[in-house]
Amino acid sequence: MNNGSAQDQGWRALGRGLRDVLFPPSCLHCGDKVEASPLRHVCAACEPLITRVEPPCCPCCGHPFFGEASGERLCVHCEGLRPEFGEGRTAVLFKGPARALVHELKYRQGLFALEDLAALMCDNPHTADFLRGAALVPVPLHPRKERERGYNQGRELARAVAGRLGGGTTVAELLARTVDTQTQTNLDREQRRANLKNAFALAPRAPINPNLRYVLIDDVFTTGSTLNACAAVLRRAGCLTVDVCTFGHG
Repeated sequence: MNNGSAQDQGWRALGRGLRDVLFPPSCLHCGDKVEASPLRHVCAACEPLITRVEPPCCPCCGHPFFGEASGERLCVHCEGLRPEFGEGRTAVLFKGPARALVHELKYRQGLFALEDLAALMCDNPHTADFLRGAALVPVPLHPRKERERGYNQGRELARAVAGRLGGGTTVAELLARTVDTQTQTNLDREQRRANLKNAFALAPRAPINPNLRYVLIDDVFTTGSTLNACAAVLRRAGCLTVDVCTFGHG
């Protein structure tokens, strides 16, 4: 990092600090003022409610085993998934304040929540070391959905994480969503798999480098069907190493 860039970041941090003193942000989970918290939009009382994921965890979806060793390849969340990717990690469990951060980003135009989302992914060595130096591939939205929302939260998250990690971490927008599928919310794994059939394709003129390690980025791992469909496209396109990482699991 050059001196100018470091100086700019210092000024921005100072500006944020002054703004927070004059206009303290409200906690997205409980609504109280955020003061003396390591996060900017989750208060000091709610921040400990965020469950950071640490090993041991499922090598496929990243869900923690909570101290119990598992002799099986996949945990109960991944039964029947048949992963097209190599390894998966997640930073936190998708509940409480972590859920509030994602909902603010996805459903309330809360791009400001990205700072905390990226911090939780990058300040956790379990996910930071996994992502550093990789080409991050955001899961794409259908153009109609992206127009409605105004942005793709996966792309914004990938950019925020890459910017925070540095160390050669880049963003590679290799995928396009070609089918405007119904919402996955109330579907089981088999229904999700059928719903996503042929829903993703390689983006036009997407450059594939077989020497790079690609990591698919999404906000939440639920059944893994979306990430698996994306990984299958990348594999067919010639990506030799494809992993996945999500902010939350739930």
